[in-house]
Amino acid sequence: MIKKVLVFLFIFQLLSTSGIAQTNQQIQILDIDQDKVIKTVQLTNADVQQEVEKFLKGITGVYAKYNPIPSNGYMVRIPLEPTIMIRNKWFDDLVDEVTIILPSQEDPYLMLFNDENQPFFLTFEGNTEKLLEILDFNPEQ
Repeated sequence: MIKKVLVFLFIFQLLSTSGIAQTNQQIQILDIDQDKVIKTVQLTNADVQQEVEKFLKGITGVYAKYNPIPSNGYMVRIPLEPTIMIRNKWFDDLVDEVTIILPSQEDPYLMLFNDENQPFFLTFEGNTEKLLEILDFNPEQ
């Protein structure tokens, strides 16, 4: 099980780092069931960055389940320009990318990577509906 999670994180990280050299970074929406990116959105809207900053400021703790990657739902990978410094008791580092995990049966939570590429899974206060509306994505469809 741990091997599956690590392989998944590795593949997802490869997908996310392939666009670093591009000046027009893209938001990617991954369907966990299909294990593929189902939608990309150009990162041109400042509202997206503002919504993500609210989530980062609203971090409330560590996601405590053994397997942090759900078997179904969606993951939204959002590159941040400029990077944001997060300092709280759960995470203390620059954030250049946020992945919002939207499980079908639970509240959403965040996946962040520190500068050593270690994943952190964190809970947050906030409503993802406005962000999903900006991205023109409805997970209920």
